[in-house]
Amino acid sequence: MWLLAAVLTAVCFGINNTLFKWSTRHSMSKQHIQLYFYLVAFIMMVSYGWMNEVLHPSLVSVCLGALVGICNATGNLQMSIAFEKGPASLTAPLIAVNAIFPVLAAGIVFDEHIPLLHWLGILCMLCSVAVIQYTPNEKGNHEYIPWLGHIGVAIISFGAVGVLMKVCSTLGIGSLDVLTAMYGGGSLYLLLRYGKEKGQKQEFRLGATIALFSVIGFSCYFYALNEGIATIVFPVVSLNCLVVVMTGCYIFKEKLKAYQIVGIVTALFGLILTKL
Repeated sequence: MWLLAAVLTAVCFGINNTLFKWSTRHSMSKQHIQLYFYLVAFIMMVSYGWMNEVLHPSLVSVCLGALVGICNATGNLQMSIAFEKGPASLTAPLIAVNAIFPVLAAGIVFDEHIPLLHWLGILCMLCSVAVIQYTPNEKGNHEYIPWLGHIGVAIISFGAVGVLMKVCSTLGIGSLDVLTAMYGGGSLYLLLRYGKEKGQKQEFRLGATIALFSVIGFSCYFYALNEGIATIVFPVVSLNCLVVVMTGCYIFKEKLKAYQIVGIVTALFGLILTKL
């Protein structure tokens, strides 16, 4: 079940990334969409916790959850800027490297024993993420130094999200407490940065939709980390790019390249290895 939860997380994150991609084609603000989705998700979590009397926040859960929210919001914003300043053919694969940090943390810090066959599966999935998102011979003028800086911050931010989620799981903090603090902390952070700017109704509707998939995705993410093997969960979640590629073929009429098909096959092969 935990592996299925990790796959569902990848699907939800992939759908959200596709919606972000769609929004750029309609000149909508990623900042406003993200602000709205954090606010809506926070209201959803607080309402559910209050009605069912299952919300029990503590100083630790609030601090760690808020830090996860801020790191995740920062990573998304920095990734968006990096796509504008540098080649997308390298931006996505480089940022995907962030999965290595929580994988190493789970194996070294949290002392998870991983068989060699599972390590091969993890390597296959991480390599496939880079291959699937790679677009050779992309043209354009790029600001390489600022681009590298934004990529670096995005890698650290997303890597920190994975590590902090594992810390919360190890400490036995309830998923509802963590996620409520995560969306609350992210909302406050984004309100301070973009709250004074006026958004559009369409951005709010899209943000609310993303909030729903985000809540489902992070809930499954937390369950997978609680019940499963983190060093496998993180690479599986990073395969959300598969969803973006597949939906891109259907929605944006994009065609799969030969190397992307190889990447998809490699990802599925890696997933199978982790179950042997």
